Amino acid sequence: MTDFVNDRKNPLLAPLLVLAGLIVALGAWMLPVNVRSLSPILLRAAGAGTPSLAAFGRQLVDVEKIGPASMVLTAARAVGDPQAPALAAALGQLTARQPALAAWGGWDPFLDPIFNLRVATGAAASTPVETFFLPEKARSSLHATLDHSGSLGVQDLLRLHDLTATGRFVPANRPGGQPLDSLLLLAAALYQSEDMSRSLQVELREMAEAAAAKKELGDLEPFFLDLLALARRLDWIQLGELLRRTDSVKTVNEYAHLARVAPDQLPLIYSAALFTDSADRVATYLIQYGKAGADDLRLALGDGQGAVRQLLLRQVPVNRHAGPALSAAGTLVLIHPRLMLTLKYLGYLAGIFLVLRGLDAWVVTPGFAGGRTGPVLPVRAGFLALLLASLLVVVTEPFLLKGAPASEYRVQLRLPVLLASPAAPPLPPSQITMDTSTLISIGVFAVLQVVIYLICLRKVREIDEQEISPLLKLRLMENEENLFDSGLYVGMMGTAAALVLQVLGLIQPNLLAAYSSNLFGIVCVAFVKIRHIRTYKRGLIIQVQTGAPAPAAVVS
Repeated sequence: MTDFVNDRKNPLLAPLLVLAGLIVALGAWMLPVNVRSLSPILLRAAGAGTPSLAAFGRQLVDVEKIGPASMVLTAARAVGDPQAPALAAALGQLTARQPALAAWGGWDPFLDPIFNLRVATGAAASTPVETFFLPEKARSSLHATLDHSGSLGVQDLLRLHDLTATGRFVPANRPGGQPLDSLLLLAAALYQSEDMSRSLQVELREMAEAAAAKKELGDLEPFFLDLLALARRLDWIQLGELLRRTDSVKTVNEYAHLARVAPDQLPLIYSAALFTDSADRVATYLIQYGKAGADDLRLALGDGQGAVRQLLLRQVPVNRHAGPALSAAGTLVLIHPRLMLTLKYLGYLAGIFLVLRGLDAWVVTPGFAGGRTGPVLPVRAGFLALLLASLLVVVTEPFLLKGAPASEYRVQLRLPVLLASPAAPPLPPSQITMDTSTLISIGVFAVLQVVIYLICLRKVREIDEQEISPLLKLRLMENEENLFDSGLYVGMMGTAAALVLQVLGLIQPNLLAAYSSNLFGIVCVAFVKIRHIRTYKRGLIIQVQTGAPAPAAVVS
């Protein structure tokens, strides 16, 4: 291989190797697969051929769920779905035929005997369910119906009506206890009408049994506060559709928290839960990534149901700053993600290896046809290729080393405490973060030192191949000392330039990026002088003193 690359009869082979390596590395970079992020192209590939948000809203219209369909319509308009006008027209026709049901969000067989849903309530649009459950007449009717329920879960909830240890709530059987009473009835009604998932029903029943045994609301208090937050924002059908896709009390808490801190995002958050049939994954994603996660969710909602499911399945952010990618490879990445990721990294390694081999034959040892150092050259190129490929992986993976920013939607527990003195400001969390500009700077400094290293090796080779005496070769080597020390000079210049740019505010302050230039310079010069120059000079000195043949220059 070395003889073939460096053969004088193939002067174009070395440039072709460099070109081939660049093409292979570029092709690997354009594969839309990453470790801790998703490419927008991958989202579009996942969403191709799957229902759009407006198409899903039309399905809700077909089953006469006015409230959820209106929420999906708002989300479809927000993501720019072209079918949103058609959904709006279909929803308008359904509402015109059943105007009284718009306030409830649709017809419900359990509530209809109690409230007579088709009777006009004076509300022409979706109305929070708390509005209908709070009046005394409504609560009396609900008690009369639910008291005869055969469901143990419903009976456990109704028994909490007489509790006096209710925390922040006024007991339901006392004046001012209407909110807690209405929430008990709301939870029991949702349980009775099976508008809760099975797992949520089981968890709620266990909590109700524990509260009745301890004669205090206990863990049910935060649940009722969360239910109140949702009941003030959603109508009956909207609330039921959400809780059917909610598997735990924890998710109810997260959705209530999201409704409080991001009310403007509620249509998107709600629609995503129905769209993917999993409120838990939506809440987990948004709590982890905050506003950036909401923007990623909006992007996925615009690409279709498959895109949203892929995003929530991976639970990673979208890499919006990804460069051009091979869209044709999107489907293949979805089918074989690990295989394509391995192929991408191997492409980096192979591409850089070919570039280094080509540069070695083209720049460092032009015209050298094999010889003493030929078999070692692939080892050197392979080591450098592995090092540079690892650096390239880090640079092209923006979320690999970069710590996730603090989520604006993260649930925080705040307990009131009495302080005898002002509290010290909290220490910032210690986390290792490395932004893209830092990685690019480190990469540039590393490449500069690799170039200097290759130039030094070429100079040693030039001196070694000259037909002159060993003593003269020693003098020439001493004359090139400044060149062999150039790695230090470039390293210090890089550090100084980085610090100046940081002071001027042209780049983000980061001492790691600045001092990495100096570190790479020290490593480069140490490697050149100890590994190559010292060994070669030792051979020349022995030859001058003894007349023995000098060993070959170690340039590998």
